[in-house]
Amino acid sequence: MTQTQRTLESQLSLTQSGQISGSLSFNGTLTKEDEEMTKSALSTFRAKEEEIEKKKLEVRERVQAQLGRIEEETKRLATIREELEGLADPMKKEVAVVRKKIDAVNKELKPLGQTCQKKEREYKEALEAFNDKNKEKVQLITKLMEDMQLVSESEKLRMKKLEELSKNIETANIA
Repeated sequence: MTQTQRTLESQLSLTQSGQISGSLSFNGTLTKEDEEMTKSALSTFRAKEEEIEKKKLEVRERVQAQLGRIEEETKRLATIREELEGLADPMKKEVAVVRKKIDAVNKELKPLGQTCQKKEREYKEALEAFNDKNKEKVQLITKLMEDMQLVSESEKLRMKKLEELSKNIETANIA
């Protein structure tokens, strides 16, 4: 019972005992009409209070039902989220493993790349030195060929002179 209901009931009992003088007749008692009105007002008030209580209960029940559905949906969403994380997790792990492998290969590639560049420089230097020596060799062979021709011509001239001297000595010995 609410405070307002208690107040009305105490006023009704006071009215019935003749202590309230608002609608009292000249002889100090409530008229039947006043008493009926008070009872009617009180019963109307009680009916309104009961109606309010019923509506409160209905609203509370609807809220509880909504909360129950919300809890069920929350559980369902949590399950879906777990399933999604379960699907995403292996891929994340696999990607992480591949990334680690890539990092490891990159670490190995860096010194290999530097070694490769060093070897390429050495190769280019060696190739250049080889080509230079090869050119020098070709030049020397060409010079040798030229010199051999000169030597050959010189030998022919010497042979010719030796033959001439030999003829001169033979003719001088004959004479």
